[in-house]
Amino acid sequence: MSVVAKGSTVLVTGANGYIAGHVCDQLLQAGYKVRGTVRSHEKGKWMYELFDKKYGSGQFEAVEVPDMVADGAFDSAVKGVSGICHVASVLSFSNKADEVIPPVVKGTLSVLTSATKEAGIKSFVLTSSSTAALMPVPNKEIIVTKDSWNDESVKQAYESKDPDGFVVYGASKSEGERALWKAVKQTNPPFQVASVLPNLNIGEILRPGGAMSASTGSWVPKLFQGDKEPLYFPPQWYIDVQDTARLHVAALIDPSCNGERIFGFAKPYYWNEILEILRKNFPQKQFPGDINLDKDLSKAPNEDAEALLQKHFGKTWSGLEETVLRNLAQLV
Repeated sequence: MSVVAKGSTVLVTGANGYIAGHVCDQLLQAGYKVRGTVRSHEKGKWMYELFDKKYGSGQFEAVEVPDMVADGAFDSAVKGVSGICHVASVLSFSNKADEVIPPVVKGTLSVLTSATKEAGIKSFVLTSSSTAALMPVPNKEIIVTKDSWNDESVKQAYESKDPDGFVVYGASKSEGERALWKAVKQTNPPFQVASVLPNLNIGEILRPGGAMSASTGSWVPKLFQGDKEPLYFPPQWYIDVQDTARLHVAALIDPSCNGERIFGFAKPYYWNEILEILRKNFPQKQFPGDINLDKDLSKAPNEDAEALLQKHFGKTWSGLEETVLRNLAQLV
């Protein structure tokens, strides 16, 4: 039994982003129509070209929402939709907390408020992040539960004189998701609500020519091109971006997801594994030598997410090698 009927329209915010584009793609593939919000029509042009070719014209439309924190920003966009995936966020990685955290919180509450004004909405999914629950600490075992929150990053973001931009981003995802659940508890909206917390997203890049600017999806392409910067990010768990999108679809349509935090953690990786995959598949290229052996030892409650993938898509997590190779498809 699906909460959102096939053929109905689902709103995806920030639709031209790396994850959101895949959420649109998986929804279309599953038989839904998609309305995506973009800051300008120009940003949505490539999506029409891609999705019209794959699914036929009229299945996808882009609408402008220039500023997600403006009062009533999504009131028009939600008209006539049956479900919402709120993926848009602030990805500036600024280290100024006041420039990142309040807009993420306000944007989330703005979409939720608009949703409550539209009687036909059956389901609401928030794209949160693993960083809402924890920050990766190499070689330290961290036990994550469904009640875990990244309080340390929130504290650092506001109290440190010069916080790291990644820490501020984590604080914004933590505060944004908490604001959602607080509002849901207070208002008891007439639709189901779930959140998806993916860890490091890598995999296929949908936007033509977008390999070097696809958020975390650009890390492996940069490494492939000789840029060592990604090696300075700590190892984490990875997830194929298509699996993240599939989890959004499952969270939207499956009644068992109401009120749930769904942890999109496939498996831990470390950079030497990715370097080994690159050397194996591209022996003609030179890659950096192995670096330190730091690993992510955290434990996450990912069983429900894996079960949802199996239930709705007949598969579990995509493997690291296939995900890395899909990530490089635009470059090879």
